[in-house]
Amino acid sequence: MPKAKLGMSPIAWWNDDLPELSDDVTLEECLRQSRAAGFTGMELGQRFPTDPGEMLPILRAADVTLCGGWFSGTLVDEDIEANKSRIAPMIELFKSVDAPCIVYGEVGRAIQGDRSAPLDSKATLTDGEMTAYGRKVSEFADWAAEQGMPLSYHHHMGAVIQFEDELDRFMEVSSVPLLLDTGHLAFAGGDPLRALDRHHARITHVHVKDIRRRVTESLDRGRESFLDAVLKGAFTVPGDGDLDFGAIVGKCADHGYEGWFVVEAEQDPKSAPPVKMAEVGHAELMRVMTGVGYEVVA
Repeated sequence: MPKAKLGMSPIAWWNDDLPELSDDVTLEECLRQSRAAGFTGMELGQRFPTDPGEMLPILRAADVTLCGGWFSGTLVDEDIEANKSRIAPMIELFKSVDAPCIVYGEVGRAIQGDRSAPLDSKATLTDGEMTAYGRKVSEFADWAAEQGMPLSYHHHMGAVIQFEDELDRFMEVSSVPLLLDTGHLAFAGGDPLRALDRHHARITHVHVKDIRRRVTESLDRGRESFLDAVLKGAFTVPGDGDLDFGAIVGKCADHGYEGWFVVEAEQDPKSAPPVKMAEVGHAELMRVMTGVGYEVVA
């Protein structure tokens, strides 16, 4: 029986890119609410302390572990040494609190945080650039693993690796572990089930993000941005959108994936209260995981 752990992202409570989509809740209350809903992990967020001596007591008091966190990488444009110096403190922090991985998100040439940039204006790499980029990220990931902290690569809307064919090519020219984000891939028109079949051997982290197709399919991608889509409600938790998580989780089980399933759904906390969303997402994941034979562990 494969084992799974369930975590959340604090983006349901505080949005780093859209501060207006943030609840005025403390870190301790955020952790308490997610733990009460059943989640035993939380990814890093803006209100977390960066000193493990401060972070560990907060996590232990909430009975929660740190299950990952985003690093804004710039390898598509900048050199490896510059990224090493920026990520080094994060590696030491994550090792100190026994986190499973750091999530590498490419922000070089990305438009995901620019509300003035339409979705269709995202940067595209030539095949030569893609090959060089894959080698560079692989070298960086190998170095991070040697320091004691694995990376997991996050494809993302508005970034240089967004579409399914871009992800497939990147996986061909790199050796980096993969974070599969169901919502971002579906938003980009891709198929999470096909990606699982193709790349399951390299998937080390999963973001179980749902989408509302009525929103993603009605966007004017030549005019509206990624952040516009978030504001319109493109994303939500499993059980509240249109993706079939029974099939997705079942495919993970078929391929023997064991590890974290993290609910990451940036929404307006006023219209999508985080406590309610956490409860809906946890209930749906427990339903589908029970159905496909996962053992959910703390």
